[in-house]
Amino acid sequence: MEFKRVPAIDKCFQILALLGKKKEPMGISEISNELLLNKSTVFNMVYTLSDLGVLENHENKFRFGTKLFVLGRAAEQGSNLIRNIHPYLKDISRKTNLSAFLGIRSGLKAIIIDKSDSSYDLKISSEIGAMIPLVAGAHGKAFLSLLKDKEINEILSHHKSKNNTHFSAKDKKQYLNDLIQVRKDGFAYEDEEYLEGIRALAVPLNLKRDDLQCAIWAVGLKSQVKERSLKTYTDFLKQIATRIESKV
Repeated sequence: MEFKRVPAIDKCFQILALLGKKKEPMGISEISNELLLNKSTVFNMVYTLSDLGVLENHENKFRFGTKLFVLGRAAEQGSNLIRNIHPYLKDISRKTNLSAFLGIRSGLKAIIIDKSDSSYDLKISSEIGAMIPLVAGAHGKAFLSLLKDKEINEILSHHKSKNNTHFSAKDKKQYLNDLIQVRKDGFAYEDEEYLEGIRALAVPLNLKRDDLQCAIWAVGLKSQVKERSLKTYTDFLKQIATRIESKV
């Protein structure tokens, strides 16, 4: 039996393909003009995709959303990036007894795209596909350390600091100094900065791609991450990062 092609699906994939080519998010009018599609059609499709989590709406500009990364992971257990890095996450969690995460930056959020949980009964965990604040904790500093100063300033200008939020470094100058230190040291460390009772270490991954900021981080209870173990853990994570960068 012959199938009947569904025009709406064709148009959806045209939109996704267009967004995939662009480095910056696009608005409804931009998409409509570039694809020569009716503006109301683009509006309904884009907002439907956004409601499904396939796209992400940031100030009426659209980019790929969490659902695409989750679906990408489901295909053959994810992309080459995830497939290549996952054994290292397992190695981190096995040798440190901490939960290890792989994430990418999407706008003002970090998306967890893979993980390896600690074997401890009491552990810190999060779901794959979870979106967490970018300007927060060790993972955020690792991501931002990969960006140019102009991009960092733009991101910080969009971040609204409130009482009891995750942005503990309310002094922007101090936060920028912290990022300079991360670039110098090759890792970021937090002590209850993002969540009370939690310590974390993160390392940025220099994958030589301007369109992708990627990092790995290890998280545990404060009682699990002792001061005397910090150097051992950070040295190990940096070694892992170097091995990943040479392979991916």
